[in-house]
Amino acid sequence: MKNKILVLGCGVIGLTSGIRLLEEGYEVEIMAANIPPDTTSNIATAYWYPFRVNPPEKVLPWAAFTYKKYMELCKIPGIGLGVFNFVQIFDHKVEDPFWKPAVSDFIRVGKDELPPGYVDGYIAPIARIETPVYMEHLVNNFRELDGKITKLDTEIENIEEISGDNGLIINCSGLGAGKLFNDKEVFPIRGQLVKTTNPGLKDCVNEEEGPLAVSYVVPHPTYCILGGTADDNNWDLEVDPETSEEILRKCEVLEPRLKGVEVLGSRVGLRPGRTEVRLELEQISPDCTVIHNYGHGGAGFTLSWGCAEEVVILADSIR
Repeated sequence: MKNKILVLGCGVIGLTSGIRLLEEGYEVEIMAANIPPDTTSNIATAYWYPFRVNPPEKVLPWAAFTYKKYMELCKIPGIGLGVFNFVQIFDHKVEDPFWKPAVSDFIRVGKDELPPGYVDGYIAPIARIETPVYMEHLVNNFRELDGKITKLDTEIENIEEISGDNGLIINCSGLGAGKLFNDKEVFPIRGQLVKTTNPGLKDCVNEEEGPLAVSYVVPHPTYCILGGTADDNNWDLEVDPETSEEILRKCEVLEPRLKGVEVLGSRVGLRPGRTEVRLELEQISPDCTVIHNYGHGGAGFTLSWGCAEEVVILADSIR
């Protein structure tokens, strides 16, 4: 058994990092005030797509690694993963996205194939993630590998509370890293979503830069998740009924078959935004090293396995 490691945070980033470290022979404990099903990851829309995350040159290899991992995991039934077509449309001409090399079967869409008012777009098969099911799978996987999860009564206010007893800490605390490590570059990106019945939709449709921005339709076998919002520096976790109505209106324009569907509920989550992902070593005391892994914006699920792989490399480097 290798050294003991403490992971802060039990969202998708913390769990994935913990699983990879366990697979490499480390003893791992996750410590968090919120554990599944009560994490931001559990209510995320979650499909593979590098949304609101930087810098592209670092994001691309992490995203590509995770894409390949999901394509393998999608073959396992019952863990909340599947594949659908991601269709992104624009009311203006666009270049190929930076993430194109990460996906298979990328296709440009001609104007004749697009809805009225749109002039450009593309399609690629990507992973869809049913977050409650997939997060439960990650927790089970972590525990099957003999990982330990400790639920805290309150959030850790100061890293010195735990640094004295832990030689290596993986910081996957998301938005909490702003306060815990005095990081002024961390900010919330508020997202509100609407859940509806699925009228038979199979493709994910996204409109991010035009008159309906930000709008997306994410179909699952028995329901759809409609979005959304991306409001920087907004900490409000209350559902705004007017925003839900606006989401429904926009998504019905994007996908007319949604008209008249049954609304099953709305929810709000705060994406852990940052100017760029922080994935690096920091020696915070002579006896404690921190590997930071946070600031993934709207792409936590998209980068999770790639970033976890880099966490393992960094951990191995300081043994």
